Amino acid sequence: QVQLVESGGGLVQPGGSLRLSCAPSGRIFSIGVMGWYRQAPGQQRELVANIRFGGSTEYHDSVKGRFTISRENAKNTVYLQMISLKPEDTAVYYCNMDVFGPEGGRNYWGQGTQVTVSS
Repeated sequence: QVQLVESGGGLVQPGGSLRLSCAPSGRIFSIGVMGWYRQAPGQQRELVANIRFGGSTEYHDSVKGRFTISRENAKNTVYLQMISLKPEDTAVYYCNMDVFGPEGGRNYWGQGTQVTVSS
């Protein structure tokens, strides 16, 4: 019943910025770890960043210093602020989170949002 709704993707020039957002629909009791993954054509899906309830974070080495993951627990929302974007950041970005709702504890994926970095 819970669905993750992503937004914020688009086309930007190298060096540009984007901010991704993701929030679940439906009745939510609590949310554990939240994360962002990405998958480029012909590539495996990889972890970009994740953030736990208390705010601790981890990042893929390729995005450290450029991407910032954050969450607003009151809104059940996770964000990914991306700056200094590079063409190699081009991928479909997927939101992921552990959600506790009427169905119990479940892991959910968003539908993906396209990020394209190109001149």
